[in-house]
Amino acid sequence: MRERILVVDDEREIADLVELYLQNENYDVFKCYTAQEALEHIGKHDLDLAILDIMLPGSSGLVICQKIREEHNYPIIMLTAKDAETDKITGLTLGADDYITKPFRPLELVARVKAQLRRYKRYGGGIPKGDDGIIVHSGLIINVNTREVLLNEKPISLTPTEFSILRILCEHKGNVVSSEKLFHGIWGDEYYTKSNNTITVHVRHLREKLGETPDNPKYIKTVWGVGYKIEK
Repeated sequence: MRERILVVDDEREIADLVELYLQNENYDVFKCYTAQEALEHIGKHDLDLAILDIMLPGSSGLVICQKIREEHNYPIIMLTAKDAETDKITGLTLGADDYITKPFRPLELVARVKAQLRRYKRYGGGIPKGDDGIIVHSGLIINVNTREVLLNEKPISLTPTEFSILRILCEHKGNVVSSEKLFHGIWGDEYYTKSNNTITVHVRHLREKLGETPDNPKYIKTVWGVGYKIEK
């Protein structure tokens, strides 16, 4: 079954171009020019990924992102303006998994899409784990196969990126994992720069869901200038 991708952008030339490139990679594409169209598709179709422009007439890609995260965990890639740093951080906080800045090269977007879908479908391949796919740590139970996380026997809902960060840190518990290593472990590409705060934002949101603060974390500890770790 071919993977289904939602593309939302009011700039028709961009939406049409993205659709063409994705269809050439054998994806089924649901193309929308307005937020209202997008919301209708979300309710009607089972999707595997969404590409959302932030600036839309009458609404915002951020609203669509938030709506998706109320019920779905598939990856979301935001399209942002060149200098819209606040929008990027807001999108990540609301549950987006990645962002790409306009103008962008279509092949770069396709590469991001493939990386997100590969991670979402396999959800954790490449890093050794127990035969049963279960990771247990201090009240946390992570089922890699079913993508479920329990905290003190209560389920918590994580985005694909949040899940991957938690899984990687738990599987390397006792060791510091750099932001760069987390980035490449999740996205598997070469777009990381020292100024990239994507991991920082996702870790902040993950901590909130785990009920902890950076000042007194029970699980995810910051090793300043290096990265993050979970103690054994």
